[in-house]
Order: sequence, then structure tokens, then C-alpha cells
Amino acid sequence: QVHLAESGGGLVQPGGSLRLSCAASGNIFIIAINAMAWYRQAPGKERELVASITSGGTTNYVDSVKGRFTISRDNAKNTIDLEMKSLKFEDTAVYYCACGSVYWGQGTQVTVSS
Repeated sequence: QVHLAESGGGLVQPGGSLRLSCAASGNIFIIAINAMAWYRQAPGKERELVASITSGGTTNYVDSVKGRFTISRDNAKNTIDLEMKSLKFEDTAVYYCACGSVYWGQGTQVTVSS
């Protein structure tokens, strides 16, 4: 079993920055071998993959956030961060941390508004 807890969401103006963090606990073997990812779901839209990172550090991003978002993981601390810069209105969503697309956090709200 893996428990994921997100933090760092909030209200930010367009062009601003936020850093989301996900703390993973539980079965450290599962955490260590699986890819970790950030998803988001905006009102009325389906959940989409924002960024992922494998156990070896290979990253992948949805086109809309490339060059603005950076995903990272600290395998010693079991944390997965999402650095978000140059935020846009359309980045507004609930952001979820996921482990192997099996375990999910509760989500943290990110609102980009002037």
C-alpha cells in the first residue's frame, strides 16, 4: 500500500509560479520501482497527465506545459515535486500525484486568476 499526500497548491496570478510537492509513504519498494506522475483535472474536463518521471529519472511532459513545468523526485525522501512557472489561466485545476497510476493522492487545487 502507498499513501500520497500533495501540498503547495493555491491562488496565483497569471505569469506566477507555484511548487507542488507530493510525499509518498508506505511500501517503499513500490514507490522506488514505479514511475511517479502529476495529473490534473479542470472543471468539466477529463483528468490528464501533466508530467511523469521514471525511477531512473526519465521525464515526460504534456505539450502544453513543456518549458514551464519541471517534475523531479527525491528517492531518498520519497518526494515528487512539480515546479510550475509562467502559469496560465488554463493551468487551473486540481492536481493529483500518482504512483504507477494505481495509487493516488487526494489532490491540491491550483487556481490561476487575476
